[in-house]
Amino acid sequence: MSLLPAPSPERTDEPAGALDGPRRQLALQFAAVLAVLSLAWPYYGIRGEPLPWPQTAVAIGSVALLLATLSRQPWWWRVVHALFAPLAWGVSLLQLDPAWFLLGFMLLLLVYRGALSGQIPLYFSSRQTVDALAALTRDCHDLRFLDLGAGIGSIVQPLAVARPDACFTGIENAPATWLVGRVRTAAIANCSWRWGDLWQADLAAYDVVYAFLSPAPMAALWEKVVREMRPGSLFISNSFAVPGVAVTHQVDVGDRRHSRLFCYRV
Repeated sequence: MSLLPAPSPERTDEPAGALDGPRRQLALQFAAVLAVLSLAWPYYGIRGEPLPWPQTAVAIGSVALLLATLSRQPWWWRVVHALFAPLAWGVSLLQLDPAWFLLGFMLLLLVYRGALSGQIPLYFSSRQTVDALAALTRDCHDLRFLDLGAGIGSIVQPLAVARPDACFTGIENAPATWLVGRVRTAAIANCSWRWGDLWQADLAAYDVVYAFLSPAPMAALWEKVVREMRPGSLFISNSFAVPGVAVTHQVDVGDRRHSRLFCYRV
């Protein structure tokens, strides 16, 4: 089976710039807090003045943003670092019942478990992306297609309906989104909807593996793809290229997000 032209063996030696786990982000934020407070507390203590928490929170956010930028974190982590301390101070003024924070955390965990545990936000693939994937796989007979981090089934559900001759599988580990996807795909015979960790999925049985994740896991995911997928099979990443690996083919989807499909023939 050959879906795309053979890839060039060329590889680049650019650094992956991949992020470490959430512990790295906590360390950056803690370093910013320590740096600001180690200067502010003695200064205002000597002057006998109370610590100005609004200005201190802004200073912590600024230092955290600087540290995140110097350590080459992606833009969304820089925004989080810049806003975390000011927002935390602002929320503290509301004097909310702690139960609301617990409820908010539980809701985030149900929907954004991938972002909390693996730096993989929830993205919804567009209808134009579905059309582009359908065109890429049109000539593949007996297609076995896997969506890693399938969200609510926005890819596998319409593709399975359009291609009753093919088999589609979606894997998702966020409880709320998994449940929505399960309901959407329950009546589709050629669509398998699974609860699980994408890192535990066996890729060997699939002709095409699709992922719409984030820059963070791409290098490690490519190692898994090369290790498990059969020669001639196809890996497609939405919006996030594999660092240091030459693309076999790419497709501009043409949606409002300006999505681009990076295709790699194994």
